[in-house]
Amino acid sequence: MTEVSSLTGRLLVATPALADPNFDRAVVLLLDHDEEGSLGVVLNRPTPVGVGDILESWAALAGEPGVVFQGGPVSLDSALGVGVVPGEAHDRPADLTEGDDPAGPRSGRRPDPIGWRRVHGAIGLVDLEAPPELLATELGSLRIFAGYSGWGPGQLEQELVEGAWYVVESEPGDVSSPDPRQLWRAVLRRQRNELAMVATYPDDPSLN
Repeated sequence: MTEVSSLTGRLLVATPALADPNFDRAVVLLLDHDEEGSLGVVLNRPTPVGVGDILESWAALAGEPGVVFQGGPVSLDSALGVGVVPGEAHDRPADLTEGDDPAGPRSGRRPDPIGWRRVHGAIGLVDLEAPPELLATELGSLRIFAGYSGWGPGQLEQELVEGAWYVVESEPGDVSSPDPRQLWRAVLRRQRNELAMVATYPDDPSLN
């Protein structure tokens, strides 16, 4: 089996050629990616449902817009929380174990807060079963997703070969963008290559 280089923590940005309406102009944060498949959430699909309508205890920690986002077409009846814990203490790369940390065990970096599991840098998954007060002073931002996006073994790799996605680095602010509907253009515009030009692509490809 070909070894899969992990894209965990990166963004999948839908190319204008991607025909699947579930992912039209989608920006997907990959939360897990290995030879067994991939899992992520769409960052720019806000719904009309308020966080307080389904998870009242977490509503105060959810950033604006304070609504649930549709993370993808899989398991729409389940909720998933993605939170950013800012600060150097949590900036260690996700693929380093405590023993590998170049700063060493006495570096002064705090352990990850209870109820939050780091995915990449400052971005991590929030345990929505935990008491919100455990994270109230730690979270810089929180977003709640209904459902997720999933790919089986080799499926995402095939879509990349077919040109369905651009793969770019994520930034913590992507999770909490106050204007998520503009995120597709914003992410492309900040790229220092030809992808910045794609941000000007019309919503209707026939107009190009």
